[in-house]
Amino acid sequence: MITLKNLVVGYPDGRHTRQLNHAANEEAHDGMLTCLIGANGAGKSTLLRTIAGFQLPLEGTVLLGGDDVRALSPRQRAERMAVVLTDRPDVMCTTVWEMVATGRAPFTGFWGRLSGKDRGIVTRSLRLVGIERMADRTVASLSDGERQKVMIAKALAQQTPIILLDEPTAFLDYPSRVEAMQLLLNIAHEEHKTVLLSTHDLDLALQTADRIWLFEKERGGEEKEEKTNETDREEKIKYIEKEGNEKEGTNKGKEIKEEEKKKEEKEADKGKEINAKSTLISGTPQELVSNGSISRFAKGALKCL
Repeated sequence: MITLKNLVVGYPDGRHTRQLNHAANEEAHDGMLTCLIGANGAGKSTLLRTIAGFQLPLEGTVLLGGDDVRALSPRQRAERMAVVLTDRPDVMCTTVWEMVATGRAPFTGFWGRLSGKDRGIVTRSLRLVGIERMADRTVASLSDGERQKVMIAKALAQQTPIILLDEPTAFLDYPSRVEAMQLLLNIAHEEHKTVLLSTHDLDLALQTADRIWLFEKERGGEEKEEKTNETDREEKIKYIEKEGNEKEGTNKGKEIKEEEKKKEEKEADKGKEINAKSTLISGTPQELVSNGSISRFAKGALKCL
């Protein structure tokens, strides 16, 4: 199980600290598929990286089975959690079987030798994902959908209670996306694993997820102020251009734009922390549809188009 306690995530952004969310208190349970949804920049990948222990939280704690992820060694984290990122594996001659076998790395000692038990686990993982017949093919020869199955099998071979996936359907066509999501749901239920993944496939998440974590991105406040400042700036330029001659007005308009730009750069140099922009809420798909959260998220996404 994954537990978030007053967790705030973010990253350094120049002289600022980019804070992405309000303090989050959530749980992802064993035997369930939890889908993380949010707009671009809301903090999905950053949250997953923080849960995985790849970066530190700004505030709060991530617990894996009751233990603080920061207190775990890399090997201990690898024994509890498998991570599948969006990066495509850069391999040429590696076979599917060899790639899946790397999931046993945390358990094979210094020399990385596979025991009979390890080999049995690799074969079972291939069978569970339905790619046993591809074992001898090179990863480079596979389609995107087949390659994603290989990475899921590798995570299964690691035999961890938790699997994290960052946009596992990102490069897949629709039938492959449906197949991948159904596969992950089956793994969560049948293998009793905590499966947490980020996705932009809202429709598939609503159809397959047991629970959804939804980043609701705040709008207004700073944006309204920026729009007001931009409007005032444009009005000043228009007034000068109207009252003066065209050449003079244009020059003064440029001066105002340059002056405003310098003010913005000075403000950025102050190194103030940027305010949180997202709130993490959770519920079953039915609950989030009923309370209007999904509708608000969908309308916000449409406004960005």
